[in-house]
Amino acid sequence: MEFAYDDRTVELRQRLEAFLTECVYPAEPVHHEQVLAAGDPWARPPVMAELKAQARERGLWNLFLPDARYGAGLTNLQYAPLAELTGRSPHLAPEALNCAAPDTGNMELLAEFGSEEQRKQWLMPLLAGEIRSAFCMTEPEVASSDATNIGTRIIRDGDHYVINGRKWWSSGAMDPRCEIFIVMGKTDPDADRHRQQSMILVPRDTPGVTVRRGMRVFGYSDAPHGGHAEIDFSDVRVPAENLVGEEGTGFAIAQARLGPGRIHHCMRLIGMAERALELFCRRVLDRVAFGRPLAEQGVVREWIAESRVRIEQARLLVLKTAWLMDTVGNKGAHTEIQAIKIATPLMAEWVIDKAIQAHGGAGVSQDTPLAELWAAARTLRLADGPDEVHRASLARRELRRYS
Repeated sequence: MEFAYDDRTVELRQRLEAFLTECVYPAEPVHHEQVLAAGDPWARPPVMAELKAQARERGLWNLFLPDARYGAGLTNLQYAPLAELTGRSPHLAPEALNCAAPDTGNMELLAEFGSEEQRKQWLMPLLAGEIRSAFCMTEPEVASSDATNIGTRIIRDGDHYVINGRKWWSSGAMDPRCEIFIVMGKTDPDADRHRQQSMILVPRDTPGVTVRRGMRVFGYSDAPHGGHAEIDFSDVRVPAENLVGEEGTGFAIAQARLGPGRIHHCMRLIGMAERALELFCRRVLDRVAFGRPLAEQGVVREWIAESRVRIEQARLLVLKTAWLMDTVGNKGAHTEIQAIKIATPLMAEWVIDKAIQAHGGAGVSQDTPLAELWAAARTLRLADGPDEVHRASLARRELRRYS
């Protein structure tokens, strides 16, 4: 395994670091003020459009897509240090580069499984940043950690499908520019357990679609990810050609979509932890308590050292996973994908928590990004599968080696 950055990655990192310093970090307070002024927590303030234009001018656009027909054509190993940098400002940088969830996963899904017409109608505007999208899988009435529980029905009726069900935590749906939902539901409840589900495209303005409310994450709107919504689908009728792939392939498509999404989250989490550690160190060097700088307190130094160790461990595991995805494919890297999904959010949550503690009251206020960073890290212990599901699956795979 060779983790040294190649020339292209080095050059893109330099450009991205300059973009963060010159454009993104200064835009953070502006973004906050514009959202407050709009009076709508899910509003997309003007500064975001400015950042997107600047990112495109600098050639920092669609970096996440390995398919060179649609994106930058970077490998996972090349993208990892770039995604890490965007994690330093997770509420602005990923969207500015058109590399924000859920659009990234939805674009990958359409690029790999969509028909030519579906790609033309929905993928191309997403790649251009003209619209946004939502992913509708989780449901309030069932334990969605087991995706086979999904109860939403997708029933064939002549040249159409009719959809009935309720979704929540539908990422992206609160963005006013969201125009398309990718909905997972059951087309054949009597089929094999993993062949009952299908994916279908539902334009937001289709009759019968009702966005009931926006879901808040620890009180935050999570607008950079397009906001999460609870949505009713009541006798929603769409053309049969809106089906993604074939009937019964929805579960497999979902797993293919979630693999890259999980590693992207973990890449950004490392950047979040690095930003927190930087703020932590600057704070304790500046503050005095009980007659000496906080940086001289033994427990503070232990936290700093432990933070560095945990970040480096997580980064190495993420890079190994990226390398495996590039060399043996997502299935071959399944164990490592699950391992990073368990380890990296826990690492980031721990590091950010210690940075909050060192900041005192400021750490939980709106004057630093730490509270939002912690909320994001804690949420990712649930998103794309809770810790317990990944641990159980990982244990089964390990035990099979000896049975």
